[in-house]
Amino acid sequence: MRELFGQFATAHESAPVFGVVFGSTIAHVAVFPWGDDDATITTRAWVVTGTELTPDFMKFLLLQNDKMRFGAFLVDSDGDVFFEHTIVGSTCDKEELKASVLAVAATADRYDDEIVQRWGGQRMLDRMKSP
Repeated sequence: MRELFGQFATAHESAPVFGVVFGSTIAHVAVFPWGDDDATITTRAWVVTGTELTPDFMKFLLLQNDKMRFGAFLVDSDGDVFFEHTIVGSTCDKEELKASVLAVAATADRYDDEIVQRWGGQRMLDRMKSP
């Protein structure tokens, strides 16, 4: 990750997780076991928090998912919106990993302002900066 993203990548000290700062978002890259001898690499960037999950907003996210080449918008149990993409570890090379991370981070960065402007809430990076 440092080779691909330099100073913008930071490693989590106690888990196979990295953070990559990109614009107004942070993409988290995590490695998870998959079966006995493989793993998946999931990149997730939180987009907004505190947005009311109206039918109009949810329809917007689903329609945007239809346009995505890599990844999809999701909503977690707290109602936070994030964008995520997963690849298989054993077949992943540096260029595929870079493409996955950049696709997720750029998508979250591109949509967070529009979502906050149209449906309210707070960008995740702003939430992290709040006391």
